[in-house]
Amino acid sequence: MILTLACGKYRFHKLELGEIGGLPRLLDMGQCNDTYSALQVALALAKAFDCGGNDLPLSLALSWHEQKAVAILLTLLHLGVKNMRLGSTLPAFLSPGVLALLEQKYNLMPITTPEKDLAAILG
Repeated sequence: MILTLACGKYRFHKLELGEIGGLPRLLDMGQCNDTYSALQVALALAKAFDCGGNDLPLSLALSWHEQKAVAILLTLLHLGVKNMRLGSTLPAFLSPGVLALLEQKYNLMPITTPEKDLAAILG
């Protein structure tokens, strides 16, 4: 399943990803203001599978279109969320040193294309 949220979801909505058990593979979780609710879904899944949130096959692509993205990114980093993609361009405040630290500690990655990002996520 692919849960989409906020502005970045429009990169994927045009792709035909099929169904799983009669449910669409792509489910929309809402706008960026709904990030907390989406995180609660992820935490509930982690609890159901008896693992941590970062142990889920979860990938986050945080689109950089508004200032709200700063608060969302800082919240996710504070919660220890790893394997996020950030883009479509990287924010100016991410100096090479800060980016290197976030890449090392959180596996933060720049967004590429929908096809490349999905291939990396789905293996």
